[in-house]
Amino acid sequence: MSKPRKTKSRKSKAAAATPEPTRRDVFKLARNGAIAAAAVAGGGYFAVGSFRAYAAEHDLTRLGQGKPVVVQVHDPQCPTCTALQKQARKALKGFGECDLVYLIADITTPEGRAFAVQHGVGNVTLLLFDGAGGLHQTVQGLHNSDQLDAIFKAHHGAVRQDA
Repeated sequence: MSKPRKTKSRKSKAAAATPEPTRRDVFKLARNGAIAAAAVAGGGYFAVGSFRAYAAEHDLTRLGQGKPVVVQVHDPQCPTCTALQKQARKALKGFGECDLVYLIADITTPEGRAFAVQHGVGNVTLLLFDGAGGLHQTVQGLHNSDQLDAIFKAHHGAVRQDA
């Protein structure tokens, strides 16, 4: 007859398999946690900044507050609208926020749709307003940034002379 084998209890096997965390392990965990927190905070900061810029660009109440404004009647689903938006932003890089304000009337929102109906225009349209909110010019269709730059400069010059 053979002797029964002695087996260690399951608790002792599990304890032997997972060693106690060392000081180095704790510091490594703290470092990784700090890096993750910084990454999340940075992403949150960027997201908040992007949302604020988006909200300011879509705030049609800024129209008529003393600064000349370019409003793009825009449909985000329309590739031509997106191309016009890209060209308009490129042309506006030569202007400061104090010189010419760029706003978007998104026709997929009730405010943007009402704005487009009020002015009798569809998407792929730029409306140029003076500082008092008076419509000076309507630009329809896709234009390149050089054409838009010339249009914006002429508008800015005309609005400054009127003031």
